[in-house]
Amino acid sequence: MIDKNIVKNLVSEWLQDKEYFLVDVEVSPDDRIVVEIDHAEGVWIEDCVALSRFIEEHLSRDEEDYELEVGSAGLGMPFKVEQQYVNCIGKDVEVLAADGKKYAGVLKSVEGRDFVVTMTEKQRIEGKKRPVPVEVDRQFSMDEVKYCKYLINFK
Repeated sequence: MIDKNIVKNLVSEWLQDKEYFLVDVEVSPDDRIVVEIDHAEGVWIEDCVALSRFIEEHLSRDEEDYELEVGSAGLGMPFKVEQQYVNCIGKDVEVLAADGKKYAGVLKSVEGRDFVVTMTEKQRIEGKKRPVPVEVDRQFSMDEVKYCKYLINFK
């Protein structure tokens, strides 16, 4: 089986001096390698091809045959690394909290492993008959949510 760390090191070497960042590397027992990269402005297919060729140049198919897939992290997929949160500041996100409750709002800030989402909630205001929409900041920890992902909005 191909060592995951070898693949990670190859990807890290290719990523040097580039604005891309590594999201994930998976190596299955049958040597299927999946590499996910991301970029603040999106991932170009030409760069996926270049990274794929770089990896293939450094892994020998004579020693072990493998299947290689290089791509972007995927729009609408849960975030896996901190840089994905940072890249989505100011954008709509969906958060599934540890208690199973979903929240939707705008990712306001990221500090360390914590992030803040601004969402609209209806609250009762004294003197008003009906609940009024109010913007509320809610803080989450990356380690305590089930997922956070970019919310695709077709409006």
